[in-house]
Amino acid sequence: MPAYPVDLVVRYGEHPDQLADLRLPPAPARQLHPPSALVLVVHGGFWRQEYDRHHTDPLAADLAARGYAVASVEYRRLGGAGGWPETFDDVATAVDVVPALVSSAAPVTVGLPVVLLGHSAGGHLALWAAGRHRLAPDSRWHRTLPTPIGGVVAIAPVADLARAADLGLDDSVVEELLGGRGHEWAHRLAQLDPTGLPPAAPVIVVHGARDRHVPLELGRRYVDAVRTARATVTLDVVRDAEHFLLIDPASPAWPRVLTALARVIGDT
Repeated sequence: MPAYPVDLVVRYGEHPDQLADLRLPPAPARQLHPPSALVLVVHGGFWRQEYDRHHTDPLAADLAARGYAVASVEYRRLGGAGGWPETFDDVATAVDVVPALVSSAAPVTVGLPVVLLGHSAGGHLALWAAGRHRLAPDSRWHRTLPTPIGGVVAIAPVADLARAADLGLDDSVVEELLGGRGHEWAHRLAQLDPTGLPPAAPVIVVHGARDRHVPLELGRRYVDAVRTARATVTLDVVRDAEHFLLIDPASPAWPRVLTALARVIGDT
């Protein structure tokens, strides 16, 4: 891919992966029309080290060109310094502090509504972050109040960890993420599976019907589970889309993601 320059980098920790790339709308446009929202992008890649935030650079650049402030969040991952619990420490911290760091560095973003947009494993992390206030008080990631996030767009998310583990997705990556099916398995799964953590913010799940990497079944199961808890959640099934078409700004499926984002911001 070509290089997609960033406007600035904010760091939320000392590890090299604890950072976010900020892209702003083009300068002439944002002087007349300030950004409409701050979008925190959480990339996927089955939580593995070999996949980083740069594969979502085209997506982030396109959103910035459309008038959004976009912070692409990096985090520690499997095969590097991540996994249980570091990956979740990073995402929780990033969601809590990156908006304030961005506002300090770029005053044009002060007061903007904040929305999470995650793809695949990043969709799982975004949904999990939005539901952390449902965790037991003794959890290291528990929040007394919901995160200050106005909404979530989850694109082809690994939204049901238990089912993903049963399916053995990506060489049983969920078992690797949770440290195996030992005596801690059930406890860890309960803390990390979004189906048991209904969000307070509105959520739109956009999932391709032809997705072979993360089956549509997982998106449906999540929506059914959190609707039972009266969460505000919508499922948008894109009939002819597979897993990666949904994050390609040049694809015919991309407008469905843009529509979902606009709807979530409108609800916010």
